[in-house]
Amino acid sequence: KQAEKAVHQKKEQSKTKCRKARRRHINLVAEFNRRQRKNIWLETHIWHAKRFHMVKKWGYCLGNSPTEKSYRACYRAMTKHCLLQDLSYYCCLELTGKESELLKQLARICSIDTGLTFEEACCLSGRFEGSLSLYRADRYPEDMLGPVTFIWKPRDGSENRQLWIWVHPALKQGILRELKAIFQCSEPEEIYVPEPVTTSIQEEKQIDVVPSLGKKRKKEDKEGEKAVPVKKIIGDGTRDPLQSYSWISQTTGIVISDRTMEILRYRLIGPLSHSVLTETLKAASLQTV
Repeated sequence: KQAEKAVHQKKEQSKTKCRKARRRHINLVAEFNRRQRKNIWLETHIWHAKRFHMVKKWGYCLGNSPTEKSYRACYRAMTKHCLLQDLSYYCCLELTGKESELLKQLARICSIDTGLTFEEACCLSGRFEGSLSLYRADRYPEDMLGPVTFIWKPRDGSENRQLWIWVHPALKQGILRELKAIFQCSEPEEIYVPEPVTTSIQEEKQIDVVPSLGKKRKKEDKEGEKAVPVKKIIGDGTRDPLQSYSWISQTTGIVISDRTMEILRYRLIGPLSHSVLTETLKAASLQTV
């Protein structure tokens, strides 16, 4: 009986691939997607993972503290050079609609007593980014939702404007519910349907079968039809991939869109920040038709 029990409990040996197979691009992508099913990675995750202690917070995998003694180097960069921080985990909520209607409803969730508002001239023009604290509609100074930063898209001559509100992922759901309530955005504008996977091992085989001059064909995978296609990670750490990400109001025409993880956000600190930007970004030449 003990022998039979041992036979049933014996586990199958795991078929581990060699390092060369594991380091193939398609296998790396599949492994990275599997590891971020619960916690989404930022664009700079691999760089941080090699140099930082990582923590899992708010649905993301973020760098918490460096593995080396780099505090003096960071302080030196902030005071004399330039220090870059990845803030892409902050959530971006986009509001689109008539400027008068946006300002009318947004005035209900903020107060001039706390400082700048959405109607400030320097911020309304789109030249500067503003920051303020949001409250529940008509509840100031009670029921505070949290601090946010915002920036308007510069005017293009039409009455419709775009406003981007950046919120911390821990405050996103509460602020999003309040915005949908004051603008009466209940119906989803678009329901996100995951696209079918277009990259798989079988398709790679079909592509490789086509003869090409001067290039060797890759060896076929031994797994054959059992090969698992690469799954595409959709959504972010604060939103389910099957939920809608855009809502429209039938009465006001205001559209609220969730742009989280669609726009990367970096913070540059230090006296040479402007020099780094001018050397990195090149202005495009405008062509008028």
